[in-house]
Amino acid sequence: MTHPARYWHREGERIVCTACPRLCTMSEGQHGFCYVRKHEDGRLVSLAYGKPNAVAVDPIEKKPLWHFLPGTTILSMGTAGCNLGCRFCQNWDLSKAKSHHKRALELAPEDVPALARREGAASVAFTYNDPTIYPEYVIDAARAARAAGVAAVGVTAGYISDAARADMYPELDALNIDLKGFSERFYHKLTFSHLQPVLETIEWSVKRGLWVELTTLVIPGHNDDPEELRAQFRWIAEHVGPDVPLHLTAFHPDYKLQDVERTPPETLIRARDEARGFGLRFVYTGNIWDRVGSVTACPGCDLPLIERRWHAVAANRVKADGTCPGCARQIPGVFDARSQSTSGGRRYHLL
Repeated sequence: MTHPARYWHREGERIVCTACPRLCTMSEGQHGFCYVRKHEDGRLVSLAYGKPNAVAVDPIEKKPLWHFLPGTTILSMGTAGCNLGCRFCQNWDLSKAKSHHKRALELAPEDVPALARREGAASVAFTYNDPTIYPEYVIDAARAARAAGVAAVGVTAGYISDAARADMYPELDALNIDLKGFSERFYHKLTFSHLQPVLETIEWSVKRGLWVELTTLVIPGHNDDPEELRAQFRWIAEHVGPDVPLHLTAFHPDYKLQDVERTPPETLIRARDEARGFGLRFVYTGNIWDRVGSVTACPGCDLPLIERRWHAVAANRVKADGTCPGCARQIPGVFDARSQSTSGGRRYHLL
């Protein structure tokens, strides 16, 4: 079964998908690069609508989102396929699969919030692969979630068209955007995509008041050059501001980069210190044990506000109104589910 897709136009007998900058051109019967958008009977259809291939309950810290409803659980779901070709993909069994290669769960958009509630989750995440390839489902499911008082989250590479982004992102309550590196060479060679559209997505999202956290998987020999990382930190500070959380996470050998070593912890710790030197206030390390790099501290009085043990919150001292109990400074983020709007979406104003 298929579902009509949006974001396409016709060029003669072919169809051009406009959901992402890849602009796949398909003859009748062909799939796009993502495997789940197909030219069928003269129109574009989605093979992923209402058919997640992976569903699980995770700590929200695993997304990673560390300033959005900390300590809660999130219903995570993803489909087969992806619009990037990352050689280091750590979910490649999903992202490189076609829909019919993986058993799918039939889950209508209106049933998503009920499942989240049944599992005790405060929110739902479109993750594991990239929700860019099934925006129709994300939009409908996020609207159903909002109506039921369940937050919706997107975990994405941000490689999306202007039109799909303008429709899908405002329906979400939070985003974690993967800034995979900071050179066009890295993006072209290791992800089969381009850097500039991702930067545009990040800037667009933050400037429109969406809650955004960034993640960079630091890969030895590929995107860990100190000068490249400094350029990234400078860009974040200048273009989206010092209060957007940045997660620097450790790589482990996977998919087509089996011969690359794990990221040394000292690489992440040094990068975190440098990022803070550029004025970034909330920089975290992930996939390693680093007590300092897992604490959210108040930028006003340096009080440890949220302490974490891997993906578990050990202590949360942020007040329900999002302020520091020590100095009353407003901490960017959403720290209490009761502050979550369910009538048109919440907008977050960073300091």
